[in-house]
Amino acid sequence: QVQLVESGGGLVQAGGSLRLSCAASGRTFSGLRYAMAWFRQAPGKEREFVAAVTWSSAYTYYADSVKERFTISRDNANNTGYLQMNSLKLEDTAVYYCAAGTGYSSYYSPLHYDYWAQGTQVTVSS
Repeated sequence: QVQLVESGGGLVQAGGSLRLSCAASGRTFSGLRYAMAWFRQAPGKEREFVAAVTWSSAYTYYADSVKERFTISRDNANNTGYLQMNSLKLEDTAVYYCAAGTGYSSYYSPLHYDYWAQGTQVTVSS
């Protein structure tokens, strides 16, 4: 089992930055080669893919809406993943979920991920 705990959400003005963290406990990343991803869900909308990173960090994937603004990374030695969010927009307001998994589905699909964090609120104000 892997438990994921997020931190770093909050209220920020448009154009500002936030850094989300996702700490894993239980079985470590290095033993299970988890990919890690971030999804988000805005009120009244479906959960959507934001970004993903492979176990070795060799590959990263981004939704078009966050490319050039968000950066996903991970530190396997400390079992932690990160999402650096810059140039935040009002439409980035959502609950952000960290996920980890070793599935065979696309990295863009929630089906790839076995474990999910509880979610952290990110609110961007004008």
